[in-house]
Amino acid sequence: MFDGSHIMWGMHGFWWIFWILLIGLAIWTFVRRPGADSISTSSDETPLERLQKRYADGEISTEEYEDRKERLERDR
Repeated sequence: MFDGSHIMWGMHGFWWIFWILLIGLAIWTFVRRPGADSISTSSDETPLERLQKRYADGEISTEEYEDRKERLERDR
């Protein structure tokens, strides 16, 4: 017969799934945060190539790019 105890287990199971998915989403968001890829650069890249990449990605302005490029070329 129906005693009502199984209904609560159904909702309880739903909340376990909900919290596991929410925590998983939070971890995934933290790992894939914007800028995480720019931290690890290839050791083969020269400083000028890194500067050009940052400029192409829009991380720095034209004035800042030109200033840094000039300093890099002068210090060679």
